[in-house]
Amino acid sequence: MSDGEHIIVLHGILRSSRHMRPMARFLQAQGYVVHNLDYPSTKQPLETLTEAMRKQVAECSGGAERVHFVAHSMGGLLVRALLAAERPPTLGRVVQLGTPNRGSEVADFLRNNWLYKKVFGPAGQQLVTDAEVLATQLGEVDFPLGVIAGNRSVDPISSLLIEGEDDGKVGVERTRVEGMHDHIVLPVSHVFMPHKRQVQEQTLHFLRHGAFAHSDVR
Repeated sequence: MSDGEHIIVLHGILRSSRHMRPMARFLQAQGYVVHNLDYPSTKQPLETLTEAMRKQVAECSGGAERVHFVAHSMGGLLVRALLAAERPPTLGRVVQLGTPNRGSEVADFLRNNWLYKKVFGPAGQQLVTDAEVLATQLGEVDFPLGVIAGNRSVDPISSLLIEGEDDGKVGVERTRVEGMHDHIVLPVSHVFMPHKRQVQEQTLHFLRHGAFAHSDVR
C-alpha cells in the first residue's frame, strides 16, 4: 500500500459504499488514497460491527502517514466505536455527516414498530436518544472531530418528531458531541449529504485545516 494520507469512508445505516461514491471520488481527486468500505449496517448491533471492522480498518491504515475518517450518519458512530476500541497510531482527522451523536427522536418513535425493527435491524434500536450503554461504548471524543449537520428536510413527517432544526432524520442539536473541534450547519438534507458539493468542500477543508470554512456557508 502506498504512503501518504489515507481516508476511510463509511456509509450510514441501510446504505452501502455506493451511497458514498460521490464523496469518495471527490476526495480521491484531491490526492488522497480513499477506502470506501462496506459493512452490514442492518444485520448486527454496533458492538459486533466494530469488532468485525477492526481488522479491515487496520489493513487500510497500514503504510499511511496519516489516516482520516469520513462517515455519514450511523457510520460516524461506528467510527467513534472503532477509535475507542483500537486507534490507528497515525490517526488524522474525522468528519461526521449528519451523525446522531445524541440519538434521534425518529428512532425513539419507531423503535417498537415491527417494520422498523425488520428493516433497520439491531443497530437501528441503538440510535435512540436514551442509549446510555451506547454512549459508554463510544467513549469520549478526544481526537480532531468536525461535525456537519443539515437543516433541510425532504421528510416533513419525520421532521414533526424532531425538536428544532433538522435534516429530516436527525436534529441539528443531536449531531453535537462534547469534545468536537468544530460544527457547521449546511442547507442540505440527511440522505443527500455525501452527494452535495458544499458538504464535500467543507469536509475537505476540515481534513486539511482542522476547521470548517464558516465564511463559505451559503
